[in-house]
Amino acid sequence: MLAGVAHAADPLTVGVLIPGSKSDKGWMESGYDGLAAAQKAYGDKIKVQMIENINYADMEQALVNLASKNQLVIGVGGQTQAAVTKVAKRFPKTKFSIVGGNKGDTVPNVAGYDVKQAEIAFVAGATAAMLSKTGVVSYVGGMEIPSIVNAGKEFGKGAAYVNPKIKYVENYTGDFDNVAKSKEATLAAIAQGADIHYHILNLGLRGMEQAAKEKNTRIIGSYTDRCGTDPLYPAYSITGVGYQVEYAIKEAQSGNWKAGYKPFGLAMGPKASDMVICGATPDMKAKIDAIKKDIESGKIKVLEG
Repeated sequence: MLAGVAHAADPLTVGVLIPGSKSDKGWMESGYDGLAAAQKAYGDKIKVQMIENINYADMEQALVNLASKNQLVIGVGGQTQAAVTKVAKRFPKTKFSIVGGNKGDTVPNVAGYDVKQAEIAFVAGATAAMLSKTGVVSYVGGMEIPSIVNAGKEFGKGAAYVNPKIKYVENYTGDFDNVAKSKEATLAAIAQGADIHYHILNLGLRGMEQAAKEKNTRIIGSYTDRCGTDPLYPAYSITGVGYQVEYAIKEAQSGNWKAGYKPFGLAMGPKASDMVICGATPDMKAKIDAIKKDIESGKIKVLEG
């Protein structure tokens, strides 16, 4: 070995659990995009192991696999929280970050990043009311867990905030990935007059898309701004799932990672949370900006989630 040759520090080893599909056009894909961005930014300074498409029953074992081999483990989705909390206690030297984590059990090596979906769902509801021609809007959620239900409630409240006469149709499929159930729920809402739809689904979004295309209605997309790529989507809510994956890796890589609950949402800026109406009129943009400001100030109060 030559004297004076500096050796690069060992890379940060990162394990990422993406319970759904990394190409779902939603939460999971946004998380994967954040991981890809971190890999591009850090190159050989990080080494990544990823597991995707894991059933709820197999989540714990997948996390044990990741925790035994990595310094940082990221669970992409609130549905990973119970398993992460359990596994983290067995691996006290491993850091765990939950993207979509709430104020759950406090574990000294777990960070929960709250995307505050209910907050941006209120803004999405306001947007839906502005875009609707029929005066009826709808929401389809996957699992009926508090964060998903709270987002649905706030979507309805946001729509009523803009149009007190709006009709709001709300459905849950019990499964983020079931295409047939999501299509059925969306068709049921369309039968009641809904022409703008919002969702918290993963692969189940495919069913909503099928229904909307068949019946000529439209969808407010989630997680990533893809304006101009598909006329089915007149607007997008930005929920920074990928941003939080990047954040967890950046903090661990720089030695600044901290355990505990951390809220993101509108207060963390447009990469964390935002609403984009494709081709918005100045009036629409002004209304949305005012609503976001009132949520941040607490003038408009929204549920957790």
